[in-house]
Amino acid sequence: MLLTGLLAPAFWEVRPPSAWTAEEIGQLLSDSPWAQRVEGPLKEAGVVVYLATAQPTRQAEEELLRRGMRSQPPEDRTSGEEYREFLRRNAGKVIVLAVRLPMMTVFGDEAELRRMEKDCVLKVGRRSYRMTGHFPPASADPCLRLVFPRDVDSQDKTLRFELYLPGVPSPYRWAEFRLKEMRYRGAPEY
Repeated sequence: MLLTGLLAPAFWEVRPPSAWTAEEIGQLLSDSPWAQRVEGPLKEAGVVVYLATAQPTRQAEEELLRRGMRSQPPEDRTSGEEYREFLRRNAGKVIVLAVRLPMMTVFGDEAELRRMEKDCVLKVGRRSYRMTGHFPPASADPCLRLVFPRDVDSQDKTLRFELYLPGVPSPYRWAEFRLKEMRYRGAPEY
């Protein structure tokens, strides 16, 4: 019986997003091949990060909006629409890492933003890429969204994000995703 449960396909593989439960969506955006909790070096409170450009996480976020579980106040509509338009224009060209931050006030601190822009790096194989932009968190969407170039080859094994996260204790964190685990309906998704 336990073996059957371990071999069963994941819910995102067998059911459409409209049939996912709220708990399943939460799991997909916090503990899945595309999402994880990253702790600080002294085991400070973890911060959840996920690959917002992967199709399953995009579908989960859209499903939250559709269900009204993630509201969008009028002041946030423009930034949300800008982000979705950015994703449409840059499909397949970028990787966006979403970071759920506990505080949003530090985004007015220019020195913190410069440090984040300088110190956030994506490592793929022996190649390193600095982030090319970001979308700050908003009241309706507490995620900082970091944009990186999408340059991944078939022989690459991991995506490693080395991060500086303003507003969290021990702001230097890292997250690593294994490419072989990030498959959706038989194809790589990130």
